[in-house]
Amino acid sequence: MTDVDETSRQTLLRRGFALEYTTLGWNLIGIVVLAIAAIGARSVALAGFGLDSLIEIGASTVVVWELSGSGAERQKPALKLIGAGFALLGLYLLVQSTAVLVSGFRPHHSPLGIAWTAVTAAVMFALAYGKARTGAALDNPVLRTEGRVTLIDGLLAAAVLLGLVLNTTLGWWWADPAAGYVLVYYAAREVREIFFGGH
Repeated sequence: MTDVDETSRQTLLRRGFALEYTTLGWNLIGIVVLAIAAIGARSVALAGFGLDSLIEIGASTVVVWELSGSGAERQKPALKLIGAGFALLGLYLLVQSTAVLVSGFRPHHSPLGIAWTAVTAAVMFALAYGKARTGAALDNPVLRTEGRVTLIDGLLAAAVLLGLVLNTTLGWWWADPAAGYVLVYYAAREVREIFFGGH
């Protein structure tokens, strides 16, 4: 590898670390905000999104660990750890959303949840774009996979936001657990991709 190549690689690695630390910081704040919002609104979707933020913290920590190491031997266990987190999230949300629908439990309105999920969606889409580009440039499957985790985080924020808005404006209480099912679908898709997608 030439000096120029090594310099470029180090620049990309620094960018990868910066993206992951930004994701970590945002999600650490998010867990607190979402816990307050979920308890106040008794919202399964907000609680699930808080758990998704916790998984995102785990995934970012795994990527930082992988980027700090010697590379390939850390990639498989790193991907499996991310996949296991998604599997746990999907299982929890499946049970919780079904229980809420069956019981007919109606969540309250959540202006805080609406504001946080709206801003989070925009932030996560920007971070996902940066991780996808940096991961591709580094040819790093762990960073690319975690970039998809971040993209899903943005999509899930948008889904939860929609559920909260529908509940607030139209009284569609079932939109909240329905948003939980959207999270289940994406979590299952990522588990399948990570464990059976040929990584």
